[in-house]
Amino acid sequence: MLVVDDDPTVAEVVAGYLVRAGHQVQRAADGHTALVAAAAAPPDLVVLDLMLPGIDGLEVCRRLRATEYGAELPVVMLTAKGDEADRILGLELGADDYVTKPFSPRELTLRVQSVLRRARAAAAPATPPELVTAGDLVLDPQARRARRGGRELALTLREFDLLAFLLRNPGTAFGREELMQRVWGWDFGDLSTVTVHVRRLREKIEDDPAAPVLISTVWGVGYRFDPAPASDPTRWGADRP
Repeated sequence: MLVVDDDPTVAEVVAGYLVRAGHQVQRAADGHTALVAAAAAPPDLVVLDLMLPGIDGLEVCRRLRATEYGAELPVVMLTAKGDEADRILGLELGADDYVTKPFSPRELTLRVQSVLRRARAAAAPATPPELVTAGDLVLDPQARRARRGGRELALTLREFDLLAFLLRNPGTAFGREELMQRVWGWDFGDLSTVTVHVRRLREKIEDDPAAPVLISTVWGVGYRFDPAPASDPTRWGADRP
């Protein structure tokens, strides 16, 4: 596990709590050092401060996501900023969760463990293999692959889990808090996390994300998935393992 924070006191406290929780921890005080450390020994998770000297946390997250080992690397961001735009930008770049300073080290540890559990469960093979389909959308949970109309979809870990849940529960409206708990197992967190992931999913599966028809907003409730009928059912083809 990699803890990235330029405040030595914060880094020491966070690392100490994580070590006591049973994790091996490496520390970095700036973005460049963090990227070098992650490339040399890819961590299971990164606790990443937003405000770093040189390369800031958002850019570090962006560069990590561009690497082969970092595409699904769990990231929990630390930020002293109260601006919602900064938090949403971090989520859009692929952060799995964030904690606003000042924070409780114990709460941060619980969040880290929650994110790790979800990541490890997602990486575990599904038994038996199954396909989840709705119209021309096809998901293979075991291979962690998704297609629409035969076109491969580039989904993050959280986006895949959300889409799989919605496909398994068509026509049912879910509130954002319920989605956080049932999809990702989070009993706490910012509800804007759900909003961001729904928006990103719409950009990848809707013909017109500005006028969504698959993932509808149910005012006063949350979101509902309404599958469209497929004119030509999707086949996985010969490349499916």
